Amino acid sequence: MSGAAVLDALAMPPEVRVDRKVAKKLLLEQGAFASADRRIIQDGLEELNWIAALKPANIGVPVLRDATRDYGEIVVLTMRPRPAAKARLTELIHRAIPYPVFLVTSQGEAVVVTLAHKRFSQGEAGKVVLDGELVGATLPAESALQVDFLASLALNIQAAGNLYGLYQGWVERIEALAVACLTGQFFLPESPERAVERRAALDKHARLERELARLRVQAGKERQINRRVAWNLEIKTVERSLKDVYNRL
Repeated sequence: MSGAAVLDALAMPPEVRVDRKVAKKLLLEQGAFASADRRIIQDGLEELNWIAALKPANIGVPVLRDATRDYGEIVVLTMRPRPAAKARLTELIHRAIPYPVFLVTSQGEAVVVTLAHKRFSQGEAGKVVLDGELVGATLPAESALQVDFLASLALNIQAAGNLYGLYQGWVERIEALAVACLTGQFFLPESPERAVERRAALDKHARLERELARLRVQAGKERQINRRVAWNLEIKTVERSLKDVYNRL
């Protein structure tokens, strides 16, 4: 699997293509990064490419501008991090670009697609910030899930009244892939309400998995029998919650 397969699946018209390498120096100048974050980019980024710019003039989808956000362009990027790159690098790339980004990251055999909505900063005029957490998923190996996901991405089949709606449609497809990696079934939400419900369940599932991993580590370290029993009871409680959330995915 390669990032090129995702770009091909988007089926973008030739006029949107930019195909330009983004210099690391330019990226660092673009964002007001703390020194630690600058090091993460400097040490972790191998290559970043600006693949396409999706605008009303080249894809025929209107802008969305209001008091909260300005979606006049969607940027498609590919990234290749270095092997020891920190996970935060992906978020920093999204933060550095003032437009909503469709980011395809290739590292070894793994391909990860991430998106993140943007909004105006409430504390700093003219600044754009992330609107919520990153939404991402790792593409599975060759399978029906991969085929179904890639088939859902084409630009010309998206139901979008404006660029925000187009981007949100891709967000929902990434969420559907994340769910499919857990359930084995790829399907899009049948309504906006169902999309919100599934998003909340997906977030809760991730939190519970982290909590379960923490509890198992603690239980494994425990030497007192009564405390180990207590840890195991907590583990069982979280496992039941995970099963309940799984059923809502």
